[in-house]
Amino acid sequence: MNKALATKPSNSMGSLHNQSVWAKFEQKQLPTSPKVKRKWRWVVDAILPLTLTTVALVAVLLPASLPTAARLSLFAFALAVILWSTTSLNAAYVALTAVILLILTGGTSQEKLYEALASDVIWLMIGAFILGGAVQQTGLAARLTQLVVSRGRTVSSLLWLLTTILIPLSFIIPSTSGRAAVVIPVFRSLANAANDTKITRAIALLMPTIILVSTIGSLIGAGSHLIANDLLSQIANVHISFAQWVLYGMPFGIVASYASCWVIMRLFLDKNRLQRQLQLPASDNKALSKSEWQTLIIVAVMVMLWLTESWHGLEIATVTVVGSLVLTAPSIGVLSWKNGLKAVSWNLVIFVGAALVLGKALIESGAAQWIIDRLFTISGIVNTESHLLILLVLTLISLTSHIYMTSHTARAVALVPAMLYLASSLKLNPTAVLFLSTVGMDYCLTFPVSSKALLMFQELEGETYKGADLLRLSSVMLLIHLVLILIFYYGYWRWIGLAL
Repeated sequence: MNKALATKPSNSMGSLHNQSVWAKFEQKQLPTSPKVKRKWRWVVDAILPLTLTTVALVAVLLPASLPTAARLSLFAFALAVILWSTTSLNAAYVALTAVILLILTGGTSQEKLYEALASDVIWLMIGAFILGGAVQQTGLAARLTQLVVSRGRTVSSLLWLLTTILIPLSFIIPSTSGRAAVVIPVFRSLANAANDTKITRAIALLMPTIILVSTIGSLIGAGSHLIANDLLSQIANVHISFAQWVLYGMPFGIVASYASCWVIMRLFLDKNRLQRQLQLPASDNKALSKSEWQTLIIVAVMVMLWLTESWHGLEIATVTVVGSLVLTAPSIGVLSWKNGLKAVSWNLVIFVGAALVLGKALIESGAAQWIIDRLFTISGIVNTESHLLILLVLTLISLTSHIYMTSHTARAVALVPAMLYLASSLKLNPTAVLFLSTVGMDYCLTFPVSSKALLMFQELEGETYKGADLLRLSSVMLLIHLVLILIFYYGYWRWIGLAL
């Protein structure tokens, strides 16, 4: 795996999407014991998921107030969560299996699956992946990144510049692992220039951290954002436009990114290393190629159209599909249609489609409402009038959700309906509850398995970072994120339409 990432960074996104994060983690951690001793390992591995599945089945059979459709929806969702969290099965395979089980048992109709795969969220993802493939294949992203970081003279200035260039990538590459794949060649160049394990470790931590922390700045920065926005539209009949999302998320993403850079420098580098002069490779001064210019212009036009959706009426999914058609048009495009389709993570597309079905089944069957009624009644939060307490509970739940649910999209499917029903029961602003929860769910820095981007950098050949380094970083950044969310809520968000 390491050699594959080291020698073919451009293909790493595709290979990672074809495996689950847990599978990669377990492949790395399993001891190299003789095959004879592992012959019955699958029996041991199956004990925990089978036990939890049995418990879940009994649990959904007990409540007398639940209708059959709600029971089936709860069990299908619980089964998916259990398998996502405790096995190495591919996340999309698990989600699709849970949906088929739900259909076969009568918990939802067959048409729901087909409708989900025809959703605007699916088409937006397909178009965005083709866009990301064009940016990557033409070398535009790597060129712009190299151009900026080559201006760094010291380690400190290099880290600040690197942070600056990584933030806007969430607007043009809709996958954290895709953004990581694009900048891995830049990392190798910087690591060779640094020739110092501690500096290399800091850079290896910084790059995926900024990729993840800045995700909140763009609606297309993660598939979970699209799912969350779709659920908001279904449950509360409102949605957040691309421009609104930028207004809400970009300031936080920028501040959190620079805060992360500052923390990494203070935790992992001493003063002498921060001031060390670097001999970076000279940037490529060649003029932009025709394909790079074409991609740059098309991306700029698409972003402009995304931001002005309310003026022209074209949804961002439509704009994205049109842009992908132009990028792959015969004779004038920058990549062929066949290569454009290869850039699409069909594994992730199927996962999101199946996840949408599970989320809708929970909503339409009344299961989500039933869960939230009992969960928040037990916690006592439904009786509070303190918005500060509500904000703290929402923030802590969402910030820690990555610890027990490694899939970003799965977190959105699991938590967003519950959060929105809480908003309804407490008469809170659903848009505020949705966005604040998403800010917390975007945080996933505690373990390498919490994000493909983190895994990609950890598994590169040579010295990068260890799991203990990430834990050390997260022990500080989790608290900083909590504080930043409180500061932004009282100092910014509540004044621009996100008051609870």
